[in-house]
Amino acid sequence: MFLAGLFSGIVIFGLVILFVFPKLMFIVSESKYDMDKTAELITESVKEHNWSLPHQYDLQQILAGKGFEVKPVKVYSVCKPDIASRVLSESATQHISAIMPCRISIYENANGKTYISRMNAGLIARLLGGKAASAMVEAGQGSEDILKAVVK
Repeated sequence: MFLAGLFSGIVIFGLVILFVFPKLMFIVSESKYDMDKTAELITESVKEHNWSLPHQYDLQQILAGKGFEVKPVKVYSVCKPDIASRVLSESATQHISAIMPCRISIYENANGKTYISRMNAGLIARLLGGKAASAMVEAGQGSEDILKAVVK
């Protein structure tokens, strides 16, 4: 009986990880505006919140150059140097650079509406713990503050 319960628990846990966790890793919000206006307002908001925007990727344009057609997708890499420096200044947390800087994706869905997607930094912070967690929470809140003007 114990083994059956243990096995059932493992299966249920596995199914939760398989089907629920991937949906929790990202936050998706509909924009109040079209693609261009959303991009413009986010760019302005990044500056207003004293973040930097070191890179912008127009994935529609990049893929068109390779012969693929997709709906509009822009990805912004946004950075708050004082938060990033806390993570990168210690050997124990430098591996987190793989998910830096924060990314904000703006895309037009098949329904013609504009959406904004970003990593759920709060969830990732819980998995990391320590100084990295506090930096992720702060970066996540900063990203949400940047997006307040455009999300529904």
